[in-house]
Amino acid sequence: MADYRIFVEKYPEFRVEAESLRGELNENLQLKLKSLRLLNVYDLFGFTPELLEKSRYSVFGETVTDSVTDSIDLDGKKYIAVEFLPGQFDQRAASAVDCVHLIDPSAKISIKSSKLLIVDSDASEEVLESIRHYYINPVESRTKDLSKLTDTEHAAVKPVPVLDGFIAMKPEELKDYRKKMGLAMSEADLQEVINYFTEEGRDPNETELRILDTYWSDHCRHTTFTTELEDLNVEDSFIKEDIDGTLNLYLKMRKDLGREQKGLNLMDMATIGARYLRKEGKLDDMEVSEENNACSIFIDVDVDGVTEKWLLMFKNETHNHPTEIEPFGGAATCLGGAIRDPLSGRSYVYQAMRVTGAGDIYKPVAETIPG
Repeated sequence: MADYRIFVEKYPEFRVEAESLRGELNENLQLKLKSLRLLNVYDLFGFTPELLEKSRYSVFGETVTDSVTDSIDLDGKKYIAVEFLPGQFDQRAASAVDCVHLIDPSAKISIKSSKLLIVDSDASEEVLESIRHYYINPVESRTKDLSKLTDTEHAAVKPVPVLDGFIAMKPEELKDYRKKMGLAMSEADLQEVINYFTEEGRDPNETELRILDTYWSDHCRHTTFTTELEDLNVEDSFIKEDIDGTLNLYLKMRKDLGREQKGLNLMDMATIGARYLRKEGKLDDMEVSEENNACSIFIDVDVDGVTEKWLLMFKNETHNHPTEIEPFGGAATCLGGAIRDPLSGRSYVYQAMRVTGAGDIYKPVAETIPG
């Protein structure tokens, strides 16, 4: 058994991803890169020479489109190598391991993947640094040292501390505790956690508190949409009359549905229309199920001349906070969630749209908010 490193690069006529990234860097960072090579790098551990050769073009590359080599000449070249942080899930490497196991199920191997960007040889250190800052997301990645080939580095596993004294906290201490622990939950939420663990007769450990903080966040629980609205005022404007009319219609529907004792919030506003139409008998084709959280209606579909009863599903997904933390991946989770939920209801997804509210997306990165 031995350790290897291989480099996988598309042949020039197939370098679509590299050319797309070059255009993105030039446009967003106001660079003038004439060339950019993008390679997938795999560090292979526990491989035999025979297993490496069997998997070279059946797992790591395609014979027609890729060059898979054991080394690359970086002398005099300007480049950036990027790898995941220890403990971060490496999807590409995990998939590669699964594929190698199809060749040899008994192989005791591990794989680490990384990216290698090679740019113009005359690129300045300032240009390289701007690319690093743009391309490397410090939440999940870091610069890779290509001089090392090791699988010994792993995320440190620390014992989970019990939060001693948690249930003994007084209300006046909650504000400082939230700040110290970096909690997203409100002080009222924190008090509920204290009440629960007081009944349990023990202090929670940190993992329990962090999980509650995550699941009670606006992202997961839609706190904003379920916040009680105690006083509704429509400001003077050219559309005040229209908004007043819509608000009065909403309040009338609440009364007709007997929901005046229910919480008045944005979630109620969003769902009142469907509730009212169903009460009026105008949504008799709606599917009522606890299995999914997308709106479903029954429709007739012509399948090769035979009419079949199908479900047509509609799903809205909102996202804000993840987009602030990680603009590209965060925004994608919005559309991803809208697609994921119908798929989980065993539906085919054939149409999707993302409506984005943002500042001027054409502004150069240098003019955006730091971070």
